[in-house]
Amino acid sequence: MLTQEDDVEIHALARRGWSTSAIARHTGRDRKTIRKYLAAAGPSRERAPSCLEPYRAYLEARFGDDPHVRASVLFGELVPLGFDRSYPTLVREIREVGLRPVCECCKAGGVTVTVGLEHEPGDELQFDWLELGETPWGEKAYVLVGVLSHSGRVRAVFADGMTFAHLIEALDGVLRRLGGTARSWRTDRMATVVYPGTDRLRPEAAAAAKHYGVTVAVCPPLRAQRKGVVERAIEYLTQSWWRAAPVSTPAEAQADLDRWCVAVSDRRRRGQSTVGLLAATEPLLALPELAFPAEHQVERVVSDDALVAFESNRYSVPPGYAAQIVTVRARLGDMHLEIYSQAGRRIARQRRAPNGAAQVVRSPDHARLLERAVLDAFTTTKNCPRKPNRPPGERALAEAARLRGQSPGGVVVDLDQYAQIAKVAGQR
Repeated sequence: MLTQEDDVEIHALARRGWSTSAIARHTGRDRKTIRKYLAAAGPSRERAPSCLEPYRAYLEARFGDDPHVRASVLFGELVPLGFDRSYPTLVREIREVGLRPVCECCKAGGVTVTVGLEHEPGDELQFDWLELGETPWGEKAYVLVGVLSHSGRVRAVFADGMTFAHLIEALDGVLRRLGGTARSWRTDRMATVVYPGTDRLRPEAAAAAKHYGVTVAVCPPLRAQRKGVVERAIEYLTQSWWRAAPVSTPAEAQADLDRWCVAVSDRRRRGQSTVGLLAATEPLLALPELAFPAEHQVERVVSDDALVAFESNRYSVPPGYAAQIVTVRARLGDMHLEIYSQAGRRIARQRRAPNGAAQVVRSPDHARLLERAVLDAFTTTKNCPRKPNRPPGERALAEAARLRGQSPGGVVVDLDQYAQIAKVAGQR
């Protein structure tokens, strides 16, 4: 028996002038079968009754209780009731018969039906974080993706985290790559932008918006489709670029991402034009000369060679802080960074190297101090043997005896044994 799809196909091929033999070779069917269906001698049979018909009332009741109940749970309940088919059969029949109802609550979220919104040129920029759990360099990565809602131009910047300072640094990088900013920023309820559970801007986020001269629009709760432009852009970026990106370091990833945005993303068709041409006509606002002065504050452990890692670079501190926890402070737009001890004392101020440059910045004073500390610790004394036999000595044994309540070197008297002896003597 041919399926409906095969039946449609052989009739379409016959209308194109294909012979019965050619259609049989193409579909892998017998010529007599092809002739029968072309002659309408083999009309498709009505679908056999579903194997779930005896259990329809039970399944309807269960879906009335919980429209989200898993098919695996239903399978475990139906088998004791006499259902003798497989689990895939149950899943297929539930879908084909249409037993599972549509949840109105989930439908209200707009998961299937949406309304496209018109965005005026230069009116809105949407941005959101993309988290990459697996990377070639073995560490989790964060990418801020920004999209112009009208043209769909995408720009993205890698970051080491999702703090407010990381957000502003990455967002400023996105805006510089776009060549300006839209009049409004749309985002979801990021904890670094709004207070949790509300749509009220945090003071630092409001100050950043004033710095760039824009307004901030916060999406309503549970309405991710309101920023559907950036959601689709994240999916497009992940599938089109990230899955096959030939990168091994964050710096290589950023460089290749910038190339892809211009060479691939901007060349997408938009009607009679392209994304790049549409974006070039958007009236974006000019950017301030410097980024908003947010400040990074991260804790780091000083290495044995008195270096502190930050933004894929390493900065020196005095050798006396090796293996200690210090705090790195770096203000956006500043050419220097500062390193503070746990007591809050500034112990170093270094020139800030470009992010991802893999540079080692060591001051001459720190180099001299480290060299002196290494030479002072140098010795020709032979190391202690690692596998000697040295049981506890007399002093240690005496201390152990004291801890057990014994008198070292004296006679130990067991009072319980003495009492038992006295009891036996009294019975005699």
